[in-house]
Amino acid sequence: MRIEISGHQMDITPALRDYVTEKLARLSKHFEQHLDTRVTLTVDKLDHKAEATLHTPGKNLFADASAADMYAAIDLLVDKLDRLVLKQKEKTKDHHRGESAARSDSFG
Repeated sequence: MRIEISGHQMDITPALRDYVTEKLARLSKHFEQHLDTRVTLTVDKLDHKAEATLHTPGKNLFADASAADMYAAIDLLVDKLDRLVLKQKEKTKDHHRGESAARSDSFG
């Protein structure tokens, strides 16, 4: 997974960079392919905002989250991205490959 982290009106510390990388690592378990992710961290007065665009095969997923501190915003962002990835995987999964009563040879 390739992660590009940028800050808007703030400096990205090594601790923040490590935290984002560690949290986004759980998204890579859903895909075998290489993923590209762009994360933007923003501070506007008392509002901390985290945005991310995840480039998956066939679709780009976007999520954003705001919280009182940056670490909470990152946690919320990763939770949203995880739900989006699972939803996207569910849409692309072939639902006709499973075992069904209509396809089985036995009637009964």
